[in-house]
Amino acid sequence: MTKPPEKPSAPTYQQPYPDRYLPIEDYGVIGNLHTTALVSKQGNIDFMALPRFDSPTVFTRILDADHGGYFGVAKLSEEVRNTQLYLPDTNILLTRFLSSDGIAELTDFMPIAKNDHDFCIYRQLKCISGNHAFSFVLRPKFDYARQGCKVERHEKGYLLKDPSGEQPTLLLRTDVELEITEDGALIGELEMKEGELKTFILTLNEGQVHTDDFDEAFTECRQYWQNWISKCTYQGHCKAAVLRSALALKLLTSVQYGSTVAAATFGLPEGIGGERNWDYRYTWIRDTAFTMYAFLRLGYREEAAHFMEWLEKRCMDQLQLMYGVDGEKELPESELDHLEGYRQSKPVRIGNAAYAQEQMDIYGELIDTIYLFNQAGGSITYCFWKKIVGVVDYVIENWKKKDHGIWEVRNEKQRYLHSAVCCWVAVDRAMRIAEARSLPADLVKWQRVRDEMYTDIYENFYNNELGAYVQFKGSNTLDASALLMPLLRFVSSKEPRWLRTFAAIEKELSADVLIFRYKTEDGSDGLNGNEGSFTICSFWYVECLARIGRLDDAKLAFEKLLGYANHLGLMSEEIGLHGEQLGNFPQAFSHLAMISAAFQINKQK
Repeated sequence: MTKPPEKPSAPTYQQPYPDRYLPIEDYGVIGNLHTTALVSKQGNIDFMALPRFDSPTVFTRILDADHGGYFGVAKLSEEVRNTQLYLPDTNILLTRFLSSDGIAELTDFMPIAKNDHDFCIYRQLKCISGNHAFSFVLRPKFDYARQGCKVERHEKGYLLKDPSGEQPTLLLRTDVELEITEDGALIGELEMKEGELKTFILTLNEGQVHTDDFDEAFTECRQYWQNWISKCTYQGHCKAAVLRSALALKLLTSVQYGSTVAAATFGLPEGIGGERNWDYRYTWIRDTAFTMYAFLRLGYREEAAHFMEWLEKRCMDQLQLMYGVDGEKELPESELDHLEGYRQSKPVRIGNAAYAQEQMDIYGELIDTIYLFNQAGGSITYCFWKKIVGVVDYVIENWKKKDHGIWEVRNEKQRYLHSAVCCWVAVDRAMRIAEARSLPADLVKWQRVRDEMYTDIYENFYNNELGAYVQFKGSNTLDASALLMPLLRFVSSKEPRWLRTFAAIEKELSADVLIFRYKTEDGSDGLNGNEGSFTICSFWYVECLARIGRLDDAKLAFEKLLGYANHLGLMSEEIGLHGEQLGNFPQAFSHLAMISAAFQINKQK
């Protein structure tokens, strides 16, 4: 392994975890395949959007400790040690409170819902040993904390309303007597004896609660997740970590639409105190294509087929970079100035202006996934094929265009290496599909253009002085996306030029097993500040190590990277040089890349 580089430099802050904010890695996630919620090791739900991943939030405390809103349960004791775990093979989360009083346990889960208005969270406190006192706070802040809350009593518990009337009304179903505060919250202190249970069911007032019986809902939810994970065909290296990543990816997948979101959250910073804070609760064509590749490898063809339906209905006629979960094309970006941001990292953004960018790589990533879907026995109708041909025709006409690249830079366009490689992939995989299915295509033209693309990349994107393929044509910048060249089968893993590129990335962009996507201090991406290492790039590095024959190094790097996951095996977008998780959480890119690296290690055994 190489030594840590002098650059990128570490962030300047010295106190990595101010008291007002928990570390990003101190959270677990639960969900119902329409939305997710982040539950802290202390027992608080500090983030949740309703009723859908990309809807406004009702709990946003993770982005504003004082004003963001949360659903809190805390043990009243001077010394409490908290632990957290998932029940095996499920997304049911247990938070334990360990103290001199004994053991208490909080169980959190969302039943899988057919539609987003059947949202429900079950929370149950149980005193396993000893007697315990808890504080309870339910303080929704509707519409990204731009609205407060109006609380009313209800025959089943308490109604929690958006004063503007624009956001859906919540209903807390419980028989626990709570106090309604003047500022629109529910609070209380619970004295509980050994063996006692307290149950809270938070739902939408207009939705349907399947049952008031906690045990019945728990059993049904547990069986759903265990049945789903039992279909996984993976039997290789670090199986438990792969299964947890699969469960995380499933939580980020819409059961209603078949689309996926890039991450559960928005606004969590890539560098503490910096401006690299984005909204990732949308469907990126690239991210979803990679996610479907992971699902196909694990044996989940149904998820891939559902995404193909979403794609064909909503996107193939005029493909763009990203969409809302339901296929919405307009995702205007704005800043939430009233939120201070996680550990004062501003601005906090919702929406994402990148939706209007041109990124030529998405065509190759998409058609590569369709190719893999076809190889797995998926159905490609002639109607769908004609739309694929339309995509290929667009790539053939535009492959020399400059774009914003895989990293969505916000300054001038360039001809990026990864985009050029993916244009080659788009034509190459379409040719393979046509030949496998005997579908009509102008293969002579396609092959001619594909070969022209290859020659252009080989001759024009290699910097002889650096001895490496560079970020864009004519640049002097290394970019970790070059690690994808053999993964996308553009070059052999033994190709001398690529091996020199790999060595350069290993020397210049690594800190042990942590890989940075590029050096940010040169300002090449149009943004200020530094960022952490990119976890997806780190797993690409592992996969490349395996491909070039350094299998022991690949295994070691893989296992060391798993050590940067949190206590539940979850990963955000980045790892900082304090070892902290950075960026939105949990991140699909990180988990799907981990699955791919595990497969490559097994393949090389």
